[in-house]
Amino acid sequence: MDLSKKTRIIPDFPKKGIMFEDISPILQDPDSFEHVIFKMVDYYKDKKVDVIASAESRGFIFGAPLALKLGASFVLLRKPGKLPYKTIRHDFEKEYGTDGFEIHTDAIKQGDSVLIVDDLLATGGTSQAAIKLVEKLGGNVLSLAFLIELGYLNGKEKLKGYDIFRLINRE
Repeated sequence: MDLSKKTRIIPDFPKKGIMFEDISPILQDPDSFEHVIFKMVDYYKDKKVDVIASAESRGFIFGAPLALKLGASFVLLRKPGKLPYKTIRHDFEKEYGTDGFEIHTDAIKQGDSVLIVDDLLATGGTSQAAIKLVEKLGGNVLSLAFLIELGYLNGKEKLKGYDIFRLINRE
């Protein structure tokens, strides 16, 4: 299945100059959505994944079912002020501004093998923030999984040394 033809690109969203990858068509097609999850499961099924940490909000869509299939716990990386318990925070630069993530302080234990899941790798800022939070809590980043990589933005360069899995690469 060619997933690269199952997304749509929206120019100038959320601001001028951004080519937004709309993943809605994949999510609206059960066969495509299932294909994405099964491809990720197939890649990680023989690796020891204790925790899947996913970035708000579209990362949750892929991270939660993947955690269930792999028998891993699921951890939320949320925007500041959204988590009710004790948190740590890391701020980062995105393709179109600054943002931050928080994670519960008890979400990851020392030595946990963590898979970070998000829908999109663009500049790498979101992923770097996720890595910092996981490592601050003592987790080991096993890999990062994405539906789409925007290769032309070179986000992978910021993630050197980490295993990267993606299903679609926009060069």
